[in-house]
Amino acid sequence: MELPATDYVDIELARPILVDGVSVKVLRMREPTVGDQLAMDVVKGGDAAKELAMMSNLCQITPEQLQTLTLRDYKKVQAAFVNFTS
Repeated sequence: MELPATDYVDIELARPILVDGVSVKVLRMREPTVGDQLAMDVVKGGDAAKELAMMSNLCQITPEQLQTLTLRDYKKVQAAFVNFTS
């Protein structure tokens, strides 16, 4: 099987967030792997906490940084994830 030309997606945020003191307007999400899915089995908490851990890992930011997104921007992150898995 050939890998797609793009194994990531850039997500433009309506409102920038601070990541390590830098204002970020675009998050880059990499394509999830089976290993990412297995890693979620060890995350404590409910489905929302596991999803947050997965999304932050794929975007290479902390869950705390991801929590500062507006709900509108988080929906964009969720949509990007769904596009990788459908």
